[in-house]
Amino acid sequence: MKAKFHYREGSVDGILYKLNDTAYVKAEDGKPDYIARIVEFFETSEKELFFTAQWFYRAEDTVIKDHGDLVDNKRVFISDVKDENPLDCLLRKVKIVQVSPNVDLAEKKKKMPSCELYYDMKYTIPYLTFSNIDIENQNVKIESETSTLSSESATNACVAESNVVNGESSQNNGSGKAEWSLLDLYSGCGAMSTGLCFGASISGIKLVTRWAVDINEFACESLKLNHPETQVRNEPAENFLSLIKEWAMLCEEFVFKPPEPEDGGEESDDEEPENQSDSEEFEVEKLLSICYGDPNEAKKPGLYFKVQWKGYDSSYDTWEPIEGVSECKDAMRDFVTQGYKEKLLPLPGQADFICGGPPCQGSYGLPQFRMRVFLWGALPNQKLPAYPLPTHEVVSRAVIPTEFEEITVAYASNEKCQLADAVYLKDALDDLPPVDNDEIQDERSYGTTPRTEFQKYIRLKRDEMVNYSADSQNVPSGMLYDHLPYKLNTDDYERVCQIPKKKGANFRDLPGVLVKGRKVEWDPTVERVLLKSGKPLIPNYAMSFVRGTSTKPFGRLWWDEIVSTVVTRPEPHNQALLHPLQDRVLTVRENARLQGFPDCYQLRGSVKERYIQVGNAVAVPVALALGYTLGLAIQGLSDNTPLTTLPFKYPSCLAQPLAIVEDDDSS
Repeated sequence: MKAKFHYREGSVDGILYKLNDTAYVKAEDGKPDYIARIVEFFETSEKELFFTAQWFYRAEDTVIKDHGDLVDNKRVFISDVKDENPLDCLLRKVKIVQVSPNVDLAEKKKKMPSCELYYDMKYTIPYLTFSNIDIENQNVKIESETSTLSSESATNACVAESNVVNGESSQNNGSGKAEWSLLDLYSGCGAMSTGLCFGASISGIKLVTRWAVDINEFACESLKLNHPETQVRNEPAENFLSLIKEWAMLCEEFVFKPPEPEDGGEESDDEEPENQSDSEEFEVEKLLSICYGDPNEAKKPGLYFKVQWKGYDSSYDTWEPIEGVSECKDAMRDFVTQGYKEKLLPLPGQADFICGGPPCQGSYGLPQFRMRVFLWGALPNQKLPAYPLPTHEVVSRAVIPTEFEEITVAYASNEKCQLADAVYLKDALDDLPPVDNDEIQDERSYGTTPRTEFQKYIRLKRDEMVNYSADSQNVPSGMLYDHLPYKLNTDDYERVCQIPKKKGANFRDLPGVLVKGRKVEWDPTVERVLLKSGKPLIPNYAMSFVRGTSTKPFGRLWWDEIVSTVVTRPEPHNQALLHPLQDRVLTVRENARLQGFPDCYQLRGSVKERYIQVGNAVAVPVALALGYTLGLAIQGLSDNTPLTTLPFKYPSCLAQPLAIVEDDDSS
């Protein structure tokens, strides 16, 4: 609108409004009135009176609308959204105060002046983010228990599956701290924490996974194999939470609390010590481990210690409830003291960062596409990392739901960007040696040389990679691991062998199928072909899958394609999983490459268990990208924008930088 005159104040129904006043603004019938700050009064050339509003949002007006009942109903969020409205839309003034960000609601309310509404965060429509307000730049004086906070840290409140990367550190930057500790919940085989540590290292921060927790036994074995520096717990996350609460109390009693003075009395030689039994058959030698749960499956959950009994070998070790060993103070003190020194479990404040990642694969240098949501969270005085923009072109096989269009991490259509070419199956896999359906060899030499940039760097040895602290001396260098497929049964193998080796081939290419439009039908002119076992070549479920419209059953992948998702079940009945040129499903290692695992990352468990670990993993390059921006935020190097551009591509960024040796003229 073109303004002819501007004003400092305006009157509506006898109420005088001034610039920067806050007021209720008339909404549609049946809806709560809007809330705005008045930032401009003006008159148009047609003598119409308007004001410009800067809008506040209630919780139910934001992305957390479905959980608005969890937010204080007096709390609103300031935004940068401004627009013009007729002056007579103003209803009445409302007193809104700005308060200091504080996670303690009780403390916040104690210091809050009298008001109808308050705000302490900004809501940004692009990417639907919440962020603290830079109070130092506000013309408002806020009293605080310590000092005025001046941060642009963002609390991303996008409600997602449950992916969360949570940073909680008392440090404002990376200076003066040699190492940062990470706790990985729902760790799987360690893909997310591995990627985060890689990325943080590239940014100049040493991030180490000190603790990891997962319910899958074999995933824990894989993580421990690749990260011997990590304390790996094979237990449910809720039991781990209960355990660390108990551990804090044990450390308080046996480590931090001064020992009680002895009574000074002497015990005669002929007196038996109190509580000593006639037999030493069940005397405690030492405590070996600790857990919270029900290790004896006796339906008695609680805190347990693993006990080594004096005079008995390890086959007699048992889990005993804390009540059963409560008199063994010396053994308990020894165990807790040693555990404290070794950081067996994190105490409050010892974990600088917490990450947790249910399955996630995706649009960062891998030949697959999958939508997932990530959340950053931090204490109010911390600066949060930006989200890394994509580095590669992508072949999209998914439709972005309208609900999430605003938070999609991508370049705007009018932005100039230099993306690397999309990575296809051939780029990632065609250097791997051929294997058969019944392959059992778990370790082999490559027998080939890398043919692409991706293959060159994904083959790096552990000692050639950034921040990989696993002991590489115990692992043969240059070997290929886990390159064996899930063995198909005889019938499925016979079916796979008849799928043509061409792009787009699947069960529809077998005899007896008619394709009409998108759907398939039985060909009445062709007698149904049977396998050697007497079962049909084309199973009924292939014809009826997705009402006869799917091309996935017994689908063969091709070199210039991507996969939509790396799955945990390696069966070709309802997924396109077949190797382009070999009669088998993709191997564990091939799937691992599609997830960005370096070839030196070994897995444990049966072949089926390894597929599950890989399919459930957060893709390594995605975690690496997040780890890099995390490292920048630690050092105070990130700006206040929600997105950032990565200065590297995966997997070449994995390589350890080469040392630069200067010539010495004196030598």
